[in-house]
Amino acid sequence: MYDEKADPLSSSARRVIADLRELATLTSTSHGAQRVAWGPVWRKARNWLQGKVSPLGLTLAPDAAGNNWVTLPGESDRTVIIGGHLDSVPNGGWLDGTLGVAVALEALRRCGQGSKPPVTLRLVDWADEEGARFGRSLLGSSAAAGRLDVDEIRELRDAEGTRLEDAVREHGVTLDTMLNARHELERIDAKAYLEMHIEQGPVLESMNRSAGVVLGTFGLVRHMVRFVGQAAHAGSTPIAMRRDAFLAAAATALECREIARRHSRPGAGVVCTTGVVKVEPGIVTAVPGVAEISIDQRALDPDVLEVMCREAQETSRRFAEENGVSVEWRPLFRIEPRLFDPHLLRLCEESVREVTGDAPKLPSGALHDAAEMVPHMPAVMMFAYSARGLSHCKDEDTPQEHLEKAISAFLLLVDKTVASVARN
Repeated sequence: MYDEKADPLSSSARRVIADLRELATLTSTSHGAQRVAWGPVWRKARNWLQGKVSPLGLTLAPDAAGNNWVTLPGESDRTVIIGGHLDSVPNGGWLDGTLGVAVALEALRRCGQGSKPPVTLRLVDWADEEGARFGRSLLGSSAAAGRLDVDEIRELRDAEGTRLEDAVREHGVTLDTMLNARHELERIDAKAYLEMHIEQGPVLESMNRSAGVVLGTFGLVRHMVRFVGQAAHAGSTPIAMRRDAFLAAAATALECREIARRHSRPGAGVVCTTGVVKVEPGIVTAVPGVAEISIDQRALDPDVLEVMCREAQETSRRFAEENGVSVEWRPLFRIEPRLFDPHLLRLCEESVREVTGDAPKLPSGALHDAAEMVPHMPAVMMFAYSARGLSHCKDEDTPQEHLEKAISAFLLLVDKTVASVARN
């Protein structure tokens, strides 16, 4: 069992927390974190990171997509990558993304003491993980993975009308050459990718556990579903003669929740969310002639996700027919489930158990950069306790005692992974 008092991991954990609080003070207002990608506060956060790695004799090296890399050379070219992201949503929290970067920084500090580490370590600060300004999440990591479709993002604009192409250019990134970032992975012998993140959900808190082993990231299928009936007078049109688009949409949304419940099972729960509802003509005296809703379905099992999507579409057609309306599905986004590497999962479980006494396993319902690394190398994530399950808001937090244990567990995972890669 890990001895917290005897092991220097605890002092490393406290140093990580001090770094995080320093960064929060630098880049937050009373409303929360303001490190939105491609903006001035994000640049300030990245300059802060440069100031932290310089005393280690290391430098930040940006790639073609704006991802920042820090390399600690080892005795071997075999490489362990530790990732996170400094960007935040507007009015976000102090731990989302930054925890991964800060703990990666500490791993470089620890492994860089004295002689060369047995393998090479690389820190990566992924650019625009959140997609908060332009709506495209995992921008930098998907470019590095070679999965980014530049034409799909070419016309993206923010709420003020600024083009993504112009915003990234201000940070030295050219849209048409972003895929050159994949050379960062092609030119190295990457043996493992590790990422630490807050859970952003209530599961670990409900179990009173500081850290958890992440089995993989949910697959996600997102659609806009448009129902078209006939707008009519709310007073003079009998119920039986209406073609109410909203009722078909509402019934579909409710049934999609039941579909998710039917397919849920312990350890691999599934979710479905309707986050957008638009109704036309949108006045109190008219029967809705048009209703549009978003359907976001997520599952860890690809077969389950496929069945859920099929059942949701069948459901929408049934309710459309019952209400005398038409229905059309328009795809928005899709990413397949990404399961993490079995060997790294075992090392992660060992590390969490040794530090905390238990090692709960859970899937990630949120998207993370680690998902983009799965096709390229063995990868794993560790989650830290999230207070009240809150994230993407200023109230995001993890109690100090839980945060220290989770960070210690992750640093132990780094040690175990480095040793494993060095042996093999």
